[in-house]
Amino acid sequence: MAILEILEYPDPRLRTKAQPVAEVDERVRNIVDDMFDTMYQAPGIGLAATQVNVHERIITIDISEDKSEPLTFINPEITVLEGEPETMQEGCLSVPGFYEEVTRIEHCLVKATGRDGKPFELECRGLLAVCIQHEVDHLEGKLMVDYISPLKRNRIKGKLEKKHKLEARQGK
Repeated sequence: MAILEILEYPDPRLRTKAQPVAEVDERVRNIVDDMFDTMYQAPGIGLAATQVNVHERIITIDISEDKSEPLTFINPEITVLEGEPETMQEGCLSVPGFYEEVTRIEHCLVKATGRDGKPFELECRGLLAVCIQHEVDHLEGKLMVDYISPLKRNRIKGKLEKKHKLEARQGK
């Protein structure tokens, strides 16, 4: 298992559209395991492969308090969205330190393949529905900052660019 580097906004690699996974093999399972290790250490509740510079359609999620309910979505497709739009504060491991109001549908049905290579469907509500939509956005090259005003987006971009320059000078 390895801890992977999480790309941070405004890194242009975060805008890369992920490609479908052709086969769930040992290589893909290793990526999934490394993504869980990275997500838990960060700490976060969801991670898309795009965020760790792997441009394949893989998502890991665990919204449980004790990190005991890991979910893997390979080639996820949100097939049904219904319910009222709900606005929640979202954070993102690729936009560290910032939480913004984002409106999403609070109920969806997801079709995907699991770590075991078997297809499944999962009905998601509330935080899980929001999380899966957030992570699927990453696979499409879309970030939570795309849902906020250009003024806020530019402020966040400036602060993170300043942080990255400081870290580069310090050799981090």
